[in-house]
Amino acid sequence: MDYLSQETIKFILEHRNDDIRELALRVKHNDIIDIKKAIIQIAGRQIAEKKIPSWAKNDKILYPKHLSMEQCSSEVTARYKATLVKGDTFVDLTGGFGIDCYFIAQKFKHTDYVEQTSELCNIAKHNFNILDRDININNVDCNDYLKKMQPVDCIFIDPARRDKHGAKTVVITDCEPDITKIEEMLVKKAKIVMIKLSPMLDIHSAISELKFINSLHIIAVNNECKELVIILTENSHYLHNDIIINCEQITNTSSSQHFKFTYTEERNANVIYSENVKKYIYEPGAAILKAGAFKLLSSKYGVEKLHSNSHLYTSNEIKEFPGRRFEIIEISTFGKKELKAFTKDLEKANITIRNFPSTVADLRKKLKIKEGGDLYIFATTLYNGEKILIKCKSIKSPLT
Repeated sequence: MDYLSQETIKFILEHRNDDIRELALRVKHNDIIDIKKAIIQIAGRQIAEKKIPSWAKNDKILYPKHLSMEQCSSEVTARYKATLVKGDTFVDLTGGFGIDCYFIAQKFKHTDYVEQTSELCNIAKHNFNILDRDININNVDCNDYLKKMQPVDCIFIDPARRDKHGAKTVVITDCEPDITKIEEMLVKKAKIVMIKLSPMLDIHSAISELKFINSLHIIAVNNECKELVIILTENSHYLHNDIIINCEQITNTSSSQHFKFTYTEERNANVIYSENVKKYIYEPGAAILKAGAFKLLSSKYGVEKLHSNSHLYTSNEIKEFPGRRFEIIEISTFGKKELKAFTKDLEKANITIRNFPSTVADLRKKLKIKEGGDLYIFATTLYNGEKILIKCKSIKSPLT
């Protein structure tokens, strides 16, 4: 760990759980301890404990500056991406901190890490050695490397999603590099190309802009969309509506729900609408909400939709469902007496808005209910246009 003095390393270990803002103000830089570097390492370790737990256990791991930690994949999403590919040769064109490269490399005999920032290259080289992973480091621009590289089994690329002013971008053509301009070169250089994109990206826009999509993966962790992953292959000539959309919903307990479909299946699915709320209610997981498989859920799982735009489902018998399941306790419209009875002795609840003309904050203020607790309230609109509140309790499922 030549990057850090022994005194600085000792300081990091002693203060690894401290508040970094308070620590930065309290401790002054001196010739023995490099406080600036120490703060970066302590902050990185604290993020890694949640984001990359297996690395956080190793005290010899070095961490980059905050932006690189913010942008890097979590361990759970990197492990998922590693299940999608395998072969002999692998190139990560946008190595960064190296999380994706490290986990995906385990499925290949030879790996090249490519990164234009020398500091990240040095950190990656150190960490890969500490983790006993033989990965070749290339401190070059990814576009230059791509043009000269020999064909490989797999290329991974995570284009930068910030403009020159640091603002986040969600359109493929605004990323760097612009995948639409190098797509044909990518598929000629690799049998499989894996692209990591923002979960905010419009899926239909991505499908229309790229020519060689083989499949698309939406990864949600603890019911929050984290990544959109696109797989390209040169022989992929799927019609846009026939591309397989994979919705992967993972929790910290390592349980997961997987749902896949095509937009042709969604377009042709028969949906049944319910005129009232029945005994149970279902909320699709975040990955499915992002993908938009709303009609298909009704026909595949035998549940009825409350409204075309509500994306909540109901049934009288409990069903398997790729999302959260709830048992109804009480339903209320917005009459004064009904609302008073509905909120009686109710101090707190988890409120969700689905196709309802209000914000959670405004509704919470109106109902005078605090956040939290074991009860859930859905504010939504029924098939006949009526606005209602649904009080319910969660039924244990992977996303609960």
